[in-house]
Amino acid sequence: MNRIPRRIVTGIQNGKSTIIEDHEVENTVEHLPGLIISDLWNTQKTPASMDFEAPIPNTGFPQTPKNGTYFRYVVIPPDKNLGVEFKPGEPHPMMHRTQTLDYIIILSGELYLIMEEGETLLKAGDIVIQRGTNHAWSNRSDKPCIQLAVLIDGEE
Repeated sequence: MNRIPRRIVTGIQNGKSTIIEDHEVENTVEHLPGLIISDLWNTQKTPASMDFEAPIPNTGFPQTPKNGTYFRYVVIPPDKNLGVEFKPGEPHPMMHRTQTLDYIIILSGELYLIMEEGETLLKAGDIVIQRGTNHAWSNRSDKPCIQLAVLIDGEE
């Protein structure tokens, strides 16, 4: 399993800023072989509470709280390791949609963003603004791709 990064959480104690938590992320699940998802943080409302964390279930497809946010770390293995077979002309088997505005950053590796119409290759440093559309991810390389995503509850 890939190493999940540290999560450092700050806060206020005795009227001064301090580090409240500093350790490797514990909320991590390997949903499929090599598909590692860690839901790092969430907010339950906007504006966000600065002194409260509600633990969230770590699911394959995110369940962003109403009026809230999700912060997610994802390791996407090569398609061949997942057993996912994508046939041109047919919908990708991992196609999905969330009712969220997503800010996604590719940290390492490469990954195809597949839409109902078209696709594009993403590489480290690329940023995707995903606006509640059907999409799928396809890693056609030989190495895992790591992405960070912030999902914000949205409306149509």
